[in-house]
Formats: sequence, C-alpha cells, structure tokens
Amino acid sequence: MAPRKAPQYDDYRVAAQEIILSSSDNDYLDQLIPALKDATNSGRTKGLMQSLSQYADAREGDIERIGMTKHEEFLQSVNQLQQVREGTTALTTEILKLNQSIQSSTEKLAAQKGALVDTSAVRQNIAEASEALRESLKVLHAVNQAHDLIRKKQYYAALKALDDLQNEHLIPTIQNKYATQHRLADIIQKSIPASQKAISEAVMSDLNTWLFRIRETSQFLGEVAFYHTELRRTRQKERMEGNPYLQNFKLNSAIELVFDESEEFDVLDNEELQVDFTPLFECLHIHEALGQSDKFRADYAATRRQQKELLLPSSVNLLEDNENSLSSLLEGIAGFAIIEKATTRRAHSLRSPVDVDELWDSMCNTTVKLITKALDQVDNAEVLLKIKGVIALFIQTMDGWGYSVALLDNFLLKLFEKYAELLKKRFSDDFQEIVSSDDYMPMPISDLDKYDKVVSVSWFTPEMPREELTFPCVLPFSQMYPLCCIDIRNFLNQFYFFSDDHFQQPNVIDEALKKSLDELLSEKVCKSLVERLSSQYLGQIVQILINLEHFEIACKELEQLLIAARSSTSAGGPIILDATEEFRSNKKTAEKRIFELVNSKIDDLVETAEYDWMAPTLETEPSNYMQTLIRYLSNIMNSTLLGLPREIKELIYFDALSHAANMILALPLSPSVKKINPNGTAALAKDVSHLSDFVDGLENAPILKENLDELQQTVLLMQTENPEEFYDISIRNKKFGRVDAMNGPQILEKLTYSVQSPTGTRTDRLANFSSRFGMK
Repeated sequence: MAPRKAPQYDDYRVAAQEIILSSSDNDYLDQLIPALKDATNSGRTKGLMQSLSQYADAREGDIERIGMTKHEEFLQSVNQLQQVREGTTALTTEILKLNQSIQSSTEKLAAQKGALVDTSAVRQNIAEASEALRESLKVLHAVNQAHDLIRKKQYYAALKALDDLQNEHLIPTIQNKYATQHRLADIIQKSIPASQKAISEAVMSDLNTWLFRIRETSQFLGEVAFYHTELRRTRQKERMEGNPYLQNFKLNSAIELVFDESEEFDVLDNEELQVDFTPLFECLHIHEALGQSDKFRADYAATRRQQKELLLPSSVNLLEDNENSLSSLLEGIAGFAIIEKATTRRAHSLRSPVDVDELWDSMCNTTVKLITKALDQVDNAEVLLKIKGVIALFIQTMDGWGYSVALLDNFLLKLFEKYAELLKKRFSDDFQEIVSSDDYMPMPISDLDKYDKVVSVSWFTPEMPREELTFPCVLPFSQMYPLCCIDIRNFLNQFYFFSDDHFQQPNVIDEALKKSLDELLSEKVCKSLVERLSSQYLGQIVQILINLEHFEIACKELEQLLIAARSSTSAGGPIILDATEEFRSNKKTAEKRIFELVNSKIDDLVETAEYDWMAPTLETEPSNYMQTLIRYLSNIMNSTLLGLPREIKELIYFDALSHAANMILALPLSPSVKKINPNGTAALAKDVSHLSDFVDGLENAPILKENLDELQQTVLLMQTENPEEFYDISIRNKKFGRVDAMNGPQILEKLTYSVQSPTGTRTDRLANFSSRFGMK
C-alpha cells in the first residue's frame, strides 16, 4: 500500500485553530503532526509558530476584555486565577514534564507511525510485486509448457499452447500499457515467432527422418507389393483352372478384384512392414496452423523430386541379381510410387494428382531408357523372358494402384521384338545343327518307351498299333525330324511364354510366331534339305524326300495348332504357312533328283553292255549288265525306296523301267552299230525277256510292263521272219504298234539278211514309208 501524503497548508491560522480546538490528545496529535511535518518540509515553521502566537494573543486579549468589564468578578477571578495560576504553575510544571514525556512519546510514535506507513507501503509494493510475479509465473509456466511439449515432440500441442499463451496472457497484457508484466509479455511475444519456427524446424526434422526411412524402405515396400501381386496371380490362375470362363478376365479387372475381396491385404500395414504417416500428417497440420501450407507443399514436392533422382541409378544390370539389378530398381520405384499414391489418398491437399503423375512418368521414361541401353548386353532369350516377367509384375502391381502403364506396355512390344529375334536366332542355329548333323537314315527305335516319346513329340501317325510293334524297329523319318519337332514345340511354347501374366497385344505374338516359324522351316529346314539333294547317295536323297513328306504333314498340323492357340484379338480365318507349300514343291525336286540318280545308275549299267551284234555263236545266259541292272532295281525297291510312300515309289519305279527300256533300245539304234546278225538279236532278246520276267514279279506288273512294250515289240520286229509286215499299216498297228515309226526302219536296215519283195528292195520300201509319213 502506498504511504499517505501530508496535507498542504497555505495559511496556518486555520491549522492552529484546529490544533487548539482538538477534542482529545490523539486528535491533537493527529492535527499537530501533519502541520509540523508540513511546516518542516516547507520551511515555514515560523509561520506556524506565529499563527499559534497570534491565536494565543487573541485569546489573552479576549481574557483582558472580559476582565475589564467585570472587575470584581475579575479580581475574584484573578484571585481564583492566581490560585489557579499557582496551581497552574505547578500543573504547568507537571504538564511540561508531561509534555516532555508526551513529546518524547510522540516522537517515538511518529517514528513508529512513519515506520508503519513505510511498512504498509512496502507491504503494498510486495503484494503488488507478488501479484505481478504470480502473473508472470503463469506466463512463464505457459512458455515452459510449450517448450516442454516441443521437447516431447508434441508439436501441435505446443503450437496450441503458444496460441493460448498469446490469447490469454500476452495480448491482454500488452494492450494494458500500465500493467506490470507489460515488458515481460512484450519480450515473450517477440519470441513467439522463434518458438513457432523451432516447432516448424522440429517437425521438418522429424519429417526428413521419416522421408529417409521411407526411402530406405521403398525397395522392401515394392518387394512386398510384388509378392502380393504374385499371390493374386496364383489365385487367379487357380480360379481360371476351375472356371475357364474366367480366362477372359485379367489381373486388376473388376471380376478379379471382386473375387479377391476376401483376401484383404494392406501393403502399407502388415506383419512384415508398417508405414506410419503420422510425421507427415503432423507436419502438414503444423504448417497449416502456421499458415505455411503452400511453402510446405512446395518444399515437400522438391524433396520428393530429389529422392526420385536419388532412386534412379545411372545404369542397370540385366544379367545379375544384385542391388543394381532390374528387380531392385523396379521394387524401389514401386515403393516410391505407392507412397506417393497413398499420400494423395490420405492427404488430398498435400500432393496433387498432376505432381504424382509427373513423377511417375519421369521414373517410367528413365527406366525404359536404362533398360533399353542395357538390352545390348542381353543375348539370351531366357534372360529377356525373365526381364519381361519382372516388368509385367511391376506393371500389374502399379496398374492396381491406378497408375498409367501405357508407356511400359508399349515398351513390352520392343522387348518382344528383341525376344523374338533372339529366339529365332537360337532356334535357327539349332535347326541348322540338327539338319547338318543328321545321318539321313531311318530312325532306329530300341524299345517302347523311346517309341512313345518320339511319337508324342512328332506329328506322326503310325501305320501299326503300338501293341503290335516288335523292337528293335525303324521309323520312316530320320532323327532330324523328331528333333526338329521338339524344337518347333519349344519355339511355340517360348513364344507364348511371353504372353503369360501380362501382355496387351497377343495378336502381335500370333503374327510374329507365324512369320518366324515360316522363315525357320523354309530357310533353315527346307532349304537345307534341298541343298543336300546334290548328294550322289541315293539313300540320303530318299531319306530327304521322306523327311520332306513328314515336314509337310507337320506344317499342316502346325497350321491347325496356330489357329487353336491364337488370341481372340487376332484376325479369324485359316492360317496358311508358306513352308507347307515349300515342302510340298520340294518333294517334287527330291523326286526328280531320285529319278536322276536312278537313271544315272541305269545309264552307267547300260553303258557297260557289250553286245557283239555280229556274234558267231548264240548266248545262252543274260548279259552281266542286265543281271546287275535287275539286281539294282530289286535292291532299291526292297531297301532304298522301301520307306517312300507307295505312290512315289511306284512312280520312281515306273520312270526307272521306262528309262532303262529307252536306254536298252538305244543300244541297237546307236550309229556305231552297222550290222546286227540273228545271234546279236537273240542276245538282246534274252536280256529283254529276262527284264520282262523280273517286272512280271513286281506289284502292279501290268502297269509297269507297259514301259517295256516298245522295247519288246522292237526285239520282236528284229526277230520277225517277215520284216515287210512292219510296212503294212494294219499288221504293224497290231504287232508293232509301239515301235517308233523311225526306229523300226533303222533297225530293219541293220539286220544282216536282205529280203526281196515284189515292190522293190527294203531300202526302197523304207524310203516309201518315210515319204508316206512326211519324214525325210
């Protein structure tokens, strides 16, 4: 409480009157002490004394006036006064003593009074200071509580505490300029932005730690997501096996998602991985409370772009499974993109879909460039298939999160082109090796198991039931045919492997497969077989013809297989392989080559004929060349040509006999042969008869024997006793109708005996015959 101020006096006469008229000692002192203090403080003590003296004089004057008017009474009074005076004197002495005592007590009391006043003021000050301190402590307690919440990482509560501190304490105190805590409140108010900045920095620090952990766990998150997609694939395949209709619905389709609803799995919160978005949401909430949402969004977007750049390497290794492999890269990208999509779904205002899609497109473009660059090192189709599998798993996973995968789907087309090229090259080498290393002999089979294996992989329909087979046995084709069939099946399977799980353009596979298969069969099989037709070994040529026959059948089967296997998006209608016609047409080439070799052998044998056309004696045995020729024809029929289809075999035999007959017929017609006697004719007739007997023993002899008609009739003409019959048209058509009109006269001209006729010599008749038919 503040000390009470002494009253101010302009004139002490009133004060003196109040002092004298005081009703009690306490009142007297209460009136006297302020007047003394004022006189002392103002230096007007004489004025006070003068006022008191004037008052005393005025009273004495009154007394004298009263004494003069009432003398007796006055004198009486004087006496009384004298007595009183004496008593008063004594009393005055006592009063003086008492006054001194009172004065002494008054001084002590004044001192005590002053001390009391001072104490009251101090106490008031202390109370006011205590109250101010109490209020200040409340403010400081609120400040400390806010900072304590910051240390406990309760940032939003700390921010709320600072806000409450401002609204409840600081602002009202600052607005009251006379408040004791004004200065403290002002200082604290000025420190609020720093505290808010500390909170902002603290949550950003926690967010950066969270972002670092997210970056570290992105690959594992992607791995978990891939594993979950693989499980979904397996479940969908099992459903498709149980219900073929579901084959029309791929992964991530509405039907698949409905079926998979019972298999709930949160890739961000499971037994292996938990991603807590609390630091992110808290940081967003804090910055919204601070009014810094735009700045935070910009900073967060910049940070994520930096993390995206750190995520993408400068190169990728497609051949090894390590931290720099394609799987690791795609898992990291998948984890990063899943976090982005989850952030967008949980905090709509933080990340715009445009920003997320831009990051996704950037990562996809970079990934495609990295893979394209690394593909130059890949020369193995299986590695490419593995790469496609990883990319397909990545596509299906990210498609499920709503990302656009069109760029990756288009890249799979380029990957397929590379894959098809490698497959074609590898199988081209395999076919080349199979064709070049084949022995071109009928394939021997030692037991039933091996037979079943060969039949199962080859397009081959046995003539006999397997139960009736005896082993060892041989199959008509050579070993190259089943080996090529195995390769063809593998080729088909490996082509369609690329469309497993995910490939949006299966019709491209159908077209590429047909084209590649056509080229392989035409260029590497058919063409290679045709090149080997230049061989002089008849058995090899025959085997090539048989192989061509079976390859033609295989091509027809392949056409049906391709129709059944093609996708629903491919164009309908039949599938025609150019290789089918290639094998069919080149069978004719092989047949011609067989004709050439057989006829060449026949030529060689007939050229060894050593007829003595003017032999002095008659030969009793067929010529050696004829016996060898018949033995050769018999051998090729029963061994070399045995595996050929019946119609081809008969055609070859028919042509061989025709050629042999022509070659034998050419012997007597040779210009070197001038004369032929009956013994020479008999030798030729014996050989022709021996050949005719051989043909009689063959299947379809009547048809085959037609090839010998001209030769037999020519020999008959050489043996005739009446050569003039040849010139009689009616007789010639009946007996010598197959003899060439020019050859007959030449043969007759070489015979050693000469027959006269009424119409002239035989030479004349030949000339007439020639002129009749317009011959020179």
